[in-house]
Amino acid sequence: MPREATDRAGEMAAFAAVVRAGSLSGAARALGLTPSAVSRIVARIEARLGVRLIVRTTRSLHLTAEGEIYARAACRVLADLDEVESTIADQASPRGRVRVSAATAHGRLVVVPLLAEFVARYPEITVEIDLSDEIADVLGGRVDVAVRFGPLPDSPLTARRLGETGRMVVAAPSYLARAGVPRVPADLAHHNCLDFSFRRIEPGWPFREAGRDVLLAVRGNLTANSGETLVQLAVQGVGITRVGTFHIGEEVASGRLVPLLEDYNPQDRESIHAVFVGGATMPARVRVLVDFLAERMRARAGEG
Repeated sequence: MPREATDRAGEMAAFAAVVRAGSLSGAARALGLTPSAVSRIVARIEARLGVRLIVRTTRSLHLTAEGEIYARAACRVLADLDEVESTIADQASPRGRVRVSAATAHGRLVVVPLLAEFVARYPEITVEIDLSDEIADVLGGRVDVAVRFGPLPDSPLTARRLGETGRMVVAAPSYLARAGVPRVPADLAHHNCLDFSFRRIEPGWPFREAGRDVLLAVRGNLTANSGETLVQLAVQGVGITRVGTFHIGEEVASGRLVPLLEDYNPQDRESIHAVFVGGATMPARVRVLVDFLAERMRARAGEG
């Protein structure tokens, strides 16, 4: 009669211990068994398979070709069992590592400040945060969750809306005192406008005038690939910039930056999503992190 799968798993674990230790006595110490008990387990496996797995001498232990095959298979099966049990245990009590990718500025200003509360709520979860403006490979397994802005391309990934951000034209009081305050969008032609250096969907700054959406080309003597850099330059009085509102909350509140042309703001919004591999096998640690980010980021934006 076939032995129970639980017995075979135990036998595989014992055999793997022998291979790791390089001796029956070493495996016995690791397993809390006697050397004779470990020897009987190995003999039982060999008898069932009808092959010799280990060649033993008084001083050494060597695997046969069949023994090497069995050892590799045993390690693979045991690893699969560990993964299954870890996944099931994770559903009951989320634990393990979650790798999160976020854009540099948004991650530093919005995502990172939320993590202290999250790890306090889920002490068995370890968060690995990667701040980069490069697109992280979620499908390839490089990260578990990526926070992304704007329209999402078609993909097998699951997306959860976290909120949205608007954009605003701002400048420092020192710049406005020197260069004057633009009253209508056309006035920007006479100002130093600090824009992104990479190609964007709209080749200019959008405004709404007399109920019509217009796109205004702007010029300036400095560009940057980072919203944080543009904010820093604007605070220093270099020029006028247009960035996401999450970049400038503190600067506007403190008066270091002044909103401009708000009567012409088209109120364009950019959606923020968490993307991840969903489905029935989605680990609970990923699910609770996505739920937490959605809850906190929507509350931050006043979406309820």
